[in-house]
Amino acid sequence: MFDPNDHAQISRAADPLRPLSGLFVLVVEDSRYASEALRLTLLQSGARIRRADSLASARRHLGAYRPNVAIIDLGLPDGSGVDLITELNATTPRIPVLLAISGASEQEDRAKAAGADAFLPKPLPAVTTVQNLILRHLPGGHAPLRAVSPQKGGATLDPLALRNDLTRLRDILRQPDQNTETLDYAEGFLTGLARIADDPALCAAALRFRENPHPGAVPALLTALDCFLSNAETV
Repeated sequence: MFDPNDHAQISRAADPLRPLSGLFVLVVEDSRYASEALRLTLLQSGARIRRADSLASARRHLGAYRPNVAIIDLGLPDGSGVDLITELNATTPRIPVLLAISGASEQEDRAKAAGADAFLPKPLPAVTTVQNLILRHLPGGHAPLRAVSPQKGGATLDPLALRNDLTRLRDILRQPDQNTETLDYAEGFLTGLARIADDPALCAAALRFRENPHPGAVPALLTALDCFLSNAETV
C-alpha cells in the first residue's frame, strides 16, 4: 500500500508558501460543487488530492493507499460519514488527520465523538483556517509551520457543478416511494449546496424542506429546483 506519510515532512518543509505541500488528501464528498471548493483550497495550498463520492468509493481508495489527511462529508449516498470516521479512527496505523465536513453544524459533536480531529462547516471557512486545522493536527512536529494564504488568482466555483448536483438531487426526489433515509440525505445535500452557493432562493427552499422533510413536501421542493435550474440555464 502506498503511504505518503513516510515522505510528507521533507517536501512540505521545502515550500513554506504552500504549507500543505507533500500532503496527500482524500476528500470523501458526493457533491461536485462542494468538492470543487475543497479542491481549490487544497491545491492552492500545495496538497495533492483524490476524491471519493461515496463510502464504497472511499474504501476502494483506502485499500490502495493511506492519505495524510481524510476530509469526510457526513451525509453520503450510501451511508453516514460518521461510520467511516469511526472505522478510520480505530485503524492502525491511523490516518494522521481526520476531518469531518457538513452543512449541518449540529453534527459536529457526533463527528468528534466518532474520532474526527476537527469539523469543517459548509461553506468552508477562510483558506488559512483550513490550513491551520490540518497543520495543527499533524503529528511529529508539523504544527509549528505557519499557514499562508495562497495567491489569489480569481478562482471561482464552477456553476455547472452546482447545476449537476441539483439535477442529481431532483432525479433522486423524483423516484417513487421515498423513505426516511433518502429524504434525510436529500435534506442534508441541499442544505450544504445552498450554503455554499449563498443563493437566497435556494437557501429558502432548503430551509423549508429542512423544517418539513417528508414526502408531502417533495413536490414543492421539486418545483423550486425546476425553477432554479431553468433560471440557471438562461444565465
